[in-house]
Amino acid sequence: MKIKVGLVDDHQLFLKSLSLMLETLQNFEVVVEALNGQDLQRKLEGKNELPDLMLVDVNMPLMDGIETTAWLTEHHPSIKIIALSMNDKDTAIIKMFKAGCCAYLLKDVHPSVLEKALHEVYKKGYYNSDAIQLNPGHFLKNPNKDSPPTLTPKEQHFLKYVCSELTYKQIAGEMQLSERTVDGYRESLFQKFGVQSRVGLCLEALRKEFVSL
Repeated sequence: MKIKVGLVDDHQLFLKSLSLMLETLQNFEVVVEALNGQDLQRKLEGKNELPDLMLVDVNMPLMDGIETTAWLTEHHPSIKIIALSMNDKDTAIIKMFKAGCCAYLLKDVHPSVLEKALHEVYKKGYYNSDAIQLNPGHFLKNPNKDSPPTLTPKEQHFLKYVCSELTYKQIAGEMQLSERTVDGYRESLFQKFGVQSRVGLCLEALRKEFVSL
């Protein structure tokens, strides 16, 4: 039985090209194509055959990928969502995971990697991309797996800003600290949480309930 896939992307040429590429793969069948979240809502209404996986762009008009992912998570929780975007900003990645996506891939990914990611998300519920090196679905669903690190009040304050849309420079301004001091907080938290990126830090902070969705 083929894995059913849905696509949401406002660039029609990319949407059609991706659909044709997936149809050439042996184990996949594209069952719905939409140009944004609102278009997807209309096309899923009353549809008997829902996708197993949904590939969602982040930046779209009318209803973007974050809103679309949140809506799918609430109304169709059986659909596993994969972000596929040119947007590689930490804040976008964090927001998509918060909204409920299982993996985040960039559009320049090799087709073989995309195929592997689709299979892994379908089977496991997540895919560890090189950029993130985490199991986000596992982290968000198992907050009590191990004991949390001990943070100073300043580190806790900094961590909340890290999980926002502010840049490190803006965080330094909000906290009235030098950028060098902020760099020190960042490296300290990376070490305490055992991560190597801002995205990883935010996901671990969510898992250990230092911040909430």
